[in-house]
Amino acid sequence: MNAGLSRRRLLAAAGAALATPALLAACGDAPTNSGPGTTGADDLKKALPDYIPSRAVTADIPSVTGAGGAASDSAFLSYPKDPVATVGGTPGKGGTYVTRTPLWGSIPPSSGNAYYDAVNKALGATLKLQPSDGNTYVDSIPALFASGNLPDWLQIPGWANAKLNLGAALDRFADLTPYLSGGNVARYPNLAAIASAAWQAGVWNGKLYGLPCFPSAGGFGGYIFYRKDLLDAAGAGPELRHIDDLFALGAKLTDTGAGRWAFDDLWPYLKFPFGLYGKWSADASGKLVNQYETEAMLEALNFAAKIAKSGYVHPDALANNTQQGRQRFWSGKVAVQGGGTGGWDGDDAKGGLAADAQYNRQAFKVFSASGGTAGIELSPGAGWFSYLNKKLSDAQIRECLAIADYLAAPYGSKEYLLVNFGAESVDFTMTGGNPVLTGKGQQEVAQGYQFLVSPPAVTLVKNGLTQVVKDFAAWQADAVKHAVRPLFYGMNIAEPAQYASIEQQVEDTIKDVRFGRKPIGAFKSSVDTWRKQGGDQLRRFYDDIRGKYGTGQ
Repeated sequence: MNAGLSRRRLLAAAGAALATPALLAACGDAPTNSGPGTTGADDLKKALPDYIPSRAVTADIPSVTGAGGAASDSAFLSYPKDPVATVGGTPGKGGTYVTRTPLWGSIPPSSGNAYYDAVNKALGATLKLQPSDGNTYVDSIPALFASGNLPDWLQIPGWANAKLNLGAALDRFADLTPYLSGGNVARYPNLAAIASAAWQAGVWNGKLYGLPCFPSAGGFGGYIFYRKDLLDAAGAGPELRHIDDLFALGAKLTDTGAGRWAFDDLWPYLKFPFGLYGKWSADASGKLVNQYETEAMLEALNFAAKIAKSGYVHPDALANNTQQGRQRFWSGKVAVQGGGTGGWDGDDAKGGLAADAQYNRQAFKVFSASGGTAGIELSPGAGWFSYLNKKLSDAQIRECLAIADYLAAPYGSKEYLLVNFGAESVDFTMTGGNPVLTGKGQQEVAQGYQFLVSPPAVTLVKNGLTQVVKDFAAWQADAVKHAVRPLFYGMNIAEPAQYASIEQQVEDTIKDVRFGRKPIGAFKSSVDTWRKQGGDQLRRFYDDIRGKYGTGQ
């Protein structure tokens, strides 16, 4: 649905790592909050750009405002017939800048690339794109840090902050606060149209460093999907009022003789119905409690073990065979499956329909296991950020920000069409009202500029499958009404390094318990070990953070 690697697609590809509320970076050994990263609410307000919504383009399905500052993505069924220009003149001043971004796919030629040439001409500057293999991209960055030879413009995904110790490396990057904070951003209207929440995780120590990529006010790591065609054939309704309704689908949908089981793996998305959002919450007395220590976690694990032992879960899922999970869903071997929202788009529908002509993916509406208030964890407004080299002069930073404003032009604009699809009749043609890459475009157009900065996410048609857009937009519009910001939402917290691995033995035990291989007592024992290994000290660390900087609410 979203052009190229959308924020939803990236969430799925990154294993929903962006839903983690605290973006971690290694720091000293003592449980203190003096490490780099954390910003209090007052300083955050001073650093964030003002939000000035764009009125340049009208969506076919407008955004819907939800709870906790959440809002669904606008949706388009076709590209506007008369795209508007949102940037007057040429933003660049003739400068040349080297960029480095990840790429999943074939790296296009850098010389003789008509797409790069067309975009650079429109920018009035030369961006020398240096895409790197996305699978090893993060591993290549430490060498850049060590050499001191950083590119002018560098993408760093938020989920890699811990590995890169980014909080301690910020002196390498330009402080954008004087240029973009508050009303300063008005100079760049397309950047101003990116919601404040998307900038939040780009703020470190009270200063704005990051330019957001793939921002969305309605991002969710994922949820529980179902095959509507299979439920309809079984006479099973998709409305879940209680967790027992989900379990009841097991008997209705499982037919081992026909090679079909009701469920694939539903974890970790099964946690949401049980009210588990983020790592930490506060109990009735105000004490910080890790999700491992809650009754809700015990209930979620007991339910997962219950369906695992019932015979309703596909054997390959119980064997933790995740590689074939999508194929099992496409072919109808399972009818219900947990997954990232990035897996619900026109490409998924195309693959599913090739396997089964009746294929129809839907997601259950957000529900509560107890039948009470339903909720779903809201992801940070952006989890991918680019950074400008501190060595750039004031004039160069301003030129790069003007270029960024062009790159952040909204879907439906002339600028967006060029940046994402190149030149018409050369790189793309309009087919069914939507841009489709030509053979030349498929060779030359690659996701690069989008990893420098992106406009607000939209949902759009892929492979001509309009109904998929309508279905996702309707689900998201309902889901944002139940959005929950977890504690320490979007805060860059430098968690002490010695606690980096204490969760692993708990997570390993969780897998064994939810697959029915170990009793719930094994999980309780692993949590006791977690506390002894540093969990209680980590609680004090976060208590200190809460007392001095708040909780990101």
